[in-house]
Amino acid sequence: MDILERAGNMLSKYPLCDHCLGRQFALLGYSIENRDRGEALKLSLTLQASDLKLSKNSEGVKRLKILAINGFSREAQETLSHLKEHAPNKNAPKVCFLCENRFQIIDALSKKALDAVANYEYSTFLVGIELPVAVEEREDEFKAAFNVIYGENIRHEFGRVLGKKISKVTGKNAEYKKPDLAVIVNPFTENLKVQINPLFVAGRYRKLVRNIPQSKWFCSSCRGKGCDRCEGTGKMYPESVEELASKPLLEAAKGEKTSFHASGREDIDARMLGRGRPFVIEISNPKKRFLDLNKLKATINANSKGKVEVSGLRFSSKDVVRRLKRGESAQKEYRVLIDFERDVSEEELQHLEEKLRGSFIKQQTPLRVLHRRANLIREKYIYEVKVKKVSLKRAEMKIRCQGGLYVKELVSGDEGRTKPNVSELLENRAKPLKLDVLKVIMDDLNKVKC
Repeated sequence: MDILERAGNMLSKYPLCDHCLGRQFALLGYSIENRDRGEALKLSLTLQASDLKLSKNSEGVKRLKILAINGFSREAQETLSHLKEHAPNKNAPKVCFLCENRFQIIDALSKKALDAVANYEYSTFLVGIELPVAVEEREDEFKAAFNVIYGENIRHEFGRVLGKKISKVTGKNAEYKKPDLAVIVNPFTENLKVQINPLFVAGRYRKLVRNIPQSKWFCSSCRGKGCDRCEGTGKMYPESVEELASKPLLEAAKGEKTSFHASGREDIDARMLGRGRPFVIEISNPKKRFLDLNKLKATINANSKGKVEVSGLRFSSKDVVRRLKRGESAQKEYRVLIDFERDVSEEELQHLEEKLRGSFIKQQTPLRVLHRRANLIREKYIYEVKVKKVSLKRAEMKIRCQGGLYVKELVSGDEGRTKPNVSELLENRAKPLKLDVLKVIMDDLNKVKC
């Protein structure tokens, strides 16, 4: 059975618009719209039927009437009139069996979609289509009945045609994997909703003072509602790295809220120095995407008044967030000031270096975080250790280790929950006084496409 015969059989049983007839043959030929395919098929069938009529074959008139009624063909209608044959009423209702004439409202749907996204900045978009189950089932039965093997489904064509119209008006590109926003349309109910995908901004932060938490810390008494203990703020600490870095970005993007993602976290009383710790701020439902990140960096740093400093701000992606979470165990470098119970010698400190360098440390969850972390034994590796004597009872230790090692407990021993530890190795009770994070080694983040 050739293409024209197959198309004729379809029209003999069901009324079909140009879109719905043409897309049953969508994989045949290239750079042709389905509407043009359908129109071309109907025109070819009209010529064929006209030839039959002129050859005195009564089948010709029958086919012309089918094309006029089920194919909505103006050419077939005019041909019947020219041949002095009874032509169907031009004004009779014409409803496509498959799409119910929904392709006729594509322009209206396109305008509705454009109005819905008019207040948002975006570079890429995606059109999603919702269809009634009955419509998809009807199409499946149709394809099975006519053994359609070169067709395009109705959902895909609606999305493609609508996407092309939006792209033509806006100059924006359709993007299937990571669009800035998605327009979800139901052509049958004409309902429409807009899904705004988050905006991700990555960078590094340095925390230059102590006693600032990385993230907002809700009051443990009122859990953020506000009480006497927190003086109505709902917070244990007045500010955090998250709040200082996120607020200007949220305001500039006109988003709803932010989420702060980082490669691990330092203790509240520890500083984050060196190049800083990698982070990503995720902004939900942003109206603005074309942000001046250099200007925002300056604003964040000025507002932080020397407490926090951000650098290397760039637009990012969810992939980097995933990499950050996986990289929490990346190498870290620390500096800790240690206070000993009794005098410590250079020889003892050299012995400490030798014992810790290249060793595995077994740590049971520290007592100070046991209320929020599972009670497990974790094993972490120490790559390098340098210890320098500061005074008779003080030393400074620099340590490069696997991320996740609790350095304070490495010093104190945490009542025997960390082994080996500085106190145990020197048989001299040790206490961490000051802790700084010097490096978070995650150079592979630069390889992630943002």
